[in-house]
Amino acid sequence: MQTIDGQPAPLSAYKGKAVLFVNVASKCGYTPQYTGLQSLYAKYKDKGLVIVGVPANNFGAQEPGTNEEIKTFCSRTYNVTFPIMSKVSVKGSDITPLYQFLTTNNGGDVKWNFTKFLVGKDGKPVQRFEPGVTPDSPELAQAIEKALR
Repeated sequence: MQTIDGQPAPLSAYKGKAVLFVNVASKCGYTPQYTGLQSLYAKYKDKGLVIVGVPANNFGAQEPGTNEEIKTFCSRTYNVTFPIMSKVSVKGSDITPLYQFLTTNNGGDVKWNFTKFLVGKDGKPVQRFEPGVTPDSPELAQAIEKALR
C-alpha cells in the first residue's frame, strides 16, 4: 500500500494493533461517516486502534478525485487525522491485494463504500461491517473493544 502522499505504507507497521480498514469515497451518501470514524480514532488510538481509510472509485464513481484532492477533502471537510491510503480498487480484476485478503472467506466482494473490516492484533480479520453499520454503532464499538484486549 501507499499513503495518500505516495509514500510506502507497509502493513507490518500495524503489527500488534487492531486495524479498521474502511473503503471510503468523497461523494457517497455514507461520506458523513468520516466524522464518526474520526471520533472512533480519537477515542481508541491510544488503546491500539488504527483506522485506515482506503479510497476507491469502484461504486458509482463516487471517488473521482486525485489523491491530492481526496487528501484535501478529508482534512478540510472532516479534519481526518487517521491514515488515508492512495486510491485503489477494492473489487474486480484489479483488486488490491489487501482487499483480496480481507474479502476472501469474509463475506466476498465489497458491495459499497464504507464497508469496514476489523483486523485483530494478530493480523487476522475479525469481523466485517456493511456500510449501514455506522462508526458510532454499539456493535462496532463492542467488536473494537474486544479486539483491543
